[in-house]
Amino acid sequence: MNYINTLNYGNKLLKNNNISSYQLDSELLLAKVLNKTREEILINLKDKLEANKFDKFKKLLIRRKQNEPLAYIFRQKEFWKYNFFVNKDVLIPRPETEIVVDEVLKLTKNKSPKNFLEVGTGSGCLIISLINERPNSRGIAIDISKKAIKIANFNAKMHHLENKIKFINIDVDKLNINKYDFVVSNPPYINKIDLKRLDNNVRQFEPIIALEAGVDGLKTIKKLIFKSKKLLKKNGKLIFEIGENQEFEVKKLLMKNRFYINKICKDIRSIPRVIVSTKI
Repeated sequence: MNYINTLNYGNKLLKNNNISSYQLDSELLLAKVLNKTREEILINLKDKLEANKFDKFKKLLIRRKQNEPLAYIFRQKEFWKYNFFVNKDVLIPRPETEIVVDEVLKLTKNKSPKNFLEVGTGSGCLIISLINERPNSRGIAIDISKKAIKIANFNAKMHHLENKIKFINIDVDKLNINKYDFVVSNPPYINKIDLKRLDNNVRQFEPIIALEAGVDGLKTIKKLIFKSKKLLKKNGKLIFEIGENQEFEVKKLLMKNRFYINKICKDIRSIPRVIVSTKI
């Protein structure tokens, strides 16, 4: 069987199982099996595929047709401009969280030493990207999941940052007082009702502990704001992601806890997604 027939087989299988990105996914899966770029495959469509490679391709197709995200199948995901190892123990890094990185970089100089805390680190992609960009800085990153901490440590070593970032398995409630320049976070912010409405590829595969935040979706954000008041230096910045329709309530919480709201950043769909605030 050649590449074009193989791709047609994959397209049909995924399309019949309601995978909307069936064509792109087939191409990426075949590229993974062949250890080639997608472009190399598309300009060599008449090349023959070995039987054992086709078998591997079919196994990956079965995983994808069951809605397993490509990032988990490939065990990697790009974030900011770096690659990270991911599996089902951590959320897949998303473009929206890159807004947090962007806002921190706007507020810091390249060689200035800053002290970062990340709450809910998951794969470590956020804190690792920040320290990569600000190499004179150091960070603490916490998560309530031991498995997530293990993956974040692995990613830090992969980026040669294990001596600059300390990962701790702890809830923000239990964290001892320290003084940070920045607290950053992509906290859980989905309420219990909206959780049931999430796409299958998210609800069935990504860790619920990193998504669900109680009846109002604000359980973790409330803790984050309250604790950051004690953890930040005066004029330190709290920068974090929020869910849809949470802007008003979160702004009230910040003002109640003596934070000045610098700006609200919208995502690609024009939804308020990241809040930049300052401890007064």
